[in-house]
Amino acid sequence: MLYGIAAAATALLLSALLAELLRVPALRLGILDRRRRWALPLSGGTAVVLATGLVAGLGDRAGLAPLGTGVGRLLAAGAWVGVLGLAADVWRLRWWIPLAGTAVAAALVVPYAETGVPAGVLAVAWVVAVAAALRGLDHADGLAGTVAALAAFGVAACAAAEPMEGIAVLMAVLAAALAGFLLHNWHPARVGLGAGGSLFTGFVLASSAVFVRAGQGIGAGAGVLFAVTAVACADVVLVVLGRRLSRWPVTRGRPDHLGHRLRRLGLAPRAVTVLLAAAALGGVLAGVGVHTGRVSGGAALWVAAVAAVVVLALLRLPVTPVFRPRQRSSEASVQVSERLRVRSG
Repeated sequence: MLYGIAAAATALLLSALLAELLRVPALRLGILDRRRRWALPLSGGTAVVLATGLVAGLGDRAGLAPLGTGVGRLLAAGAWVGVLGLAADVWRLRWWIPLAGTAVAAALVVPYAETGVPAGVLAVAWVVAVAAALRGLDHADGLAGTVAALAAFGVAACAAAEPMEGIAVLMAVLAAALAGFLLHNWHPARVGLGAGGSLFTGFVLASSAVFVRAGQGIGAGAGVLFAVTAVACADVVLVVLGRRLSRWPVTRGRPDHLGHRLRRLGLAPRAVTVLLAAAALGGVLAGVGVHTGRVSGGAALWVAAVAAVVVLALLRLPVTPVFRPRQRSSEASVQVSERLRVRSG
């Protein structure tokens, strides 16, 4: 218990420090978020990967918090996914290359002995979907990191109830590393998560959740896994459905995610993040309650029903620029001025 607290505090401070230290090198090397109109370095993802890997890995090697059978391999596979995502940040890799690498990594770590082969294959697909979903949520300041941190705390609580101390410590360290990153990513962001950080986070988070729920039934397990990652899953469904209905290529970028559509309703950037974080927290509480038996499995169904209603409601919004043409230039100039003021400070 004491080591878990110390490890989480170390990961938080280390991630915050690395995100700031790596910011200038990322700017000079051109490792930037290409979806932004300003130069946003993607040093946050590298900071999260390094902080999580170093703290959890050293704790395992020192025997202070053994990760357990298969979890060390999970962390190593996550590091591979993070490196692959960083390569996608540096070079413009085809969209399917990082996802294929994530699928291979997931196939190597899923515990087939507990899940069985059919459920194991479904688990691999779900891990890839969560990793891709978090990468999609990285379009808004603070959104992906906040949703992932809450989900990691939820998986940590589920693991502690088993008990599976190794996964609980790993998830606590990951959540703390994301919290340290969020110190620089809250609007207006100074650093971004990038494909390296988002794919690593999604992979480790989803794979750990599969370890926790392995062998406890496909139906109930699917409900808990969905509830813990409800916002990310809803975003994927919204994007895929919206693009299919409008005959837009699914793999081609478009401002049609949850955050984009909520902005069109007039919400401010910070309000969007807070609202979706509250939704993510509700799903996490429901998932943890179902896993621990404190609430019935119907809670996960309620989460799915609410998510479906939200997706169908937002699907009706047209995909248009957030600001009117006359407002866009003035808004952009205000944002640029704000960025320069924050950086100079």
